[in-house]
Amino acid sequence: MDAIVIGTGFGGLGAALTLAKAGAEVLVLESLNYPGGCAGTFSRSGRRFDAGATVAAGFGKGQLFRQWMDELGLKVDPVALVSAVELRAEGLALTIPSDRSAFAAQLAQLPGAPPGIHDFIVQQGRVADALWPLFADPDLLPPLSLASLAKHAGRAGSYLPVVATLGRTVEGVMRKCGVADFFPLRLAVDAGLQITVQTDATHADATFGLSAMDFWLREPVHIRGGMGNLADALVEGIRGLGGTVSFADRAKEIHRDGAHWIVRHRHGRTRAPLVIANLLPSALSSLLPAPLPMLSSLQKQVVRGWGAVAWFLVIRGQHLPPEAFHLQLVLDATAPLTDGNHVLVSISAADEVERAGPGLRVVTATTHVRLPASPSDIERVQTLMRRTLDLRAPELIIVEALPASPRTYARFTGRPEGWVGGPPRERGLSNYTAAFPRPVAEGLYLVGDSTFPGQSTLATAVGGHRVATLALRAGLMH
Repeated sequence: MDAIVIGTGFGGLGAALTLAKAGAEVLVLESLNYPGGCAGTFSRSGRRFDAGATVAAGFGKGQLFRQWMDELGLKVDPVALVSAVELRAEGLALTIPSDRSAFAAQLAQLPGAPPGIHDFIVQQGRVADALWPLFADPDLLPPLSLASLAKHAGRAGSYLPVVATLGRTVEGVMRKCGVADFFPLRLAVDAGLQITVQTDATHADATFGLSAMDFWLREPVHIRGGMGNLADALVEGIRGLGGTVSFADRAKEIHRDGAHWIVRHRHGRTRAPLVIANLLPSALSSLLPAPLPMLSSLQKQVVRGWGAVAWFLVIRGQHLPPEAFHLQLVLDATAPLTDGNHVLVSISAADEVERAGPGLRVVTATTHVRLPASPSDIERVQTLMRRTLDLRAPELIIVEALPASPRTYARFTGRPEGWVGGPPRERGLSNYTAAFPRPVAEGLYLVGDSTFPGQSTLATAVGGHRVATLALRAGLMH
């Protein structure tokens, strides 16, 4: 075996697909019986719910998922979102369209809109336009070859807006444009950042945050049938290239033996010179015979982040728009956007009858919570979530409701303790030093949302691709 990939989150799938495309003999191990990790789709009582992630990017012309679809004939049905998300708070209903100029025009028409809105949206767009092409061409990310350095030289002018944001927060950029205190925009920015970079504008690194804001604006899609269908398609792509994907096959132990790693797993014992783990740092540490400083350091960053509390709902859908849609609901805009006060609601399309049945829709509603959380904490958060749902989205007629705690989330995704997302991308040099991938140990790499470049399905897939590319360049398998 040339390589073993542990975990079928999108980082692991991206790495395995890249290795298999290069002709490597790859074994992918997954402890669950379905792929996707935080972006998986699970079944309960005949209903199919998205465990966490519900929106995908990367299907635009030239972008990574689109490239893989076209090259490998992947069977996945991405449906463009007409309106990416609607933000609702007391006295505010703001639709965020998948078009930046339309968003700016909508904001400018609101009462009290400051003149700096246009300047801020333009600056945000320039940063995003400079960085999002890296997802279409991951070879532009470190480690850099001579060819990629030449590409960067040709794009040097586009990076000037990025340089202007280094060392600043998103709030700092907003304040310079005179829009930091404009309630509708500030709430939209804070709510979006909480989901994409796990913190708010006051603390978010400007370079990461301004780029991540484009998640709702850069051709986002709904995957028909659930995000797990995209993961399934990547699994079939790996198998079609000769790779092996083994489900319900948990890795139990990893140890070094000369120039190879030995992975003991439920279905056997496999030897390979390269192991790529799509795991949390603590989960990888638990498989190794001795702790590694790099993993301990990464885990300290992860635990600054969040767990998830969720409601998985079945609703009556005949009176709702036919397409899939998303809501960000805020109960109290003066309170932190966590702990049930801010709920992301994702609603399936009317024609996805296989997910819930005729006339019914499935809903994934999630909020962030600090861990560890006691049972009483979780009950309090779930109660507040239901209140937020009832007050801000009364049109959702609930037929069934399945509450989920961080412990439940851990069971559905395989993530220890229910940690979600990656480390908060707060202002700091570490965001940039992490851009240069390093092995945890010789021939052992970590991928996923706790590593660069980020936390979305696209970002983790790009991260997996570039780590696999690095391993191929290093000749680790031959």
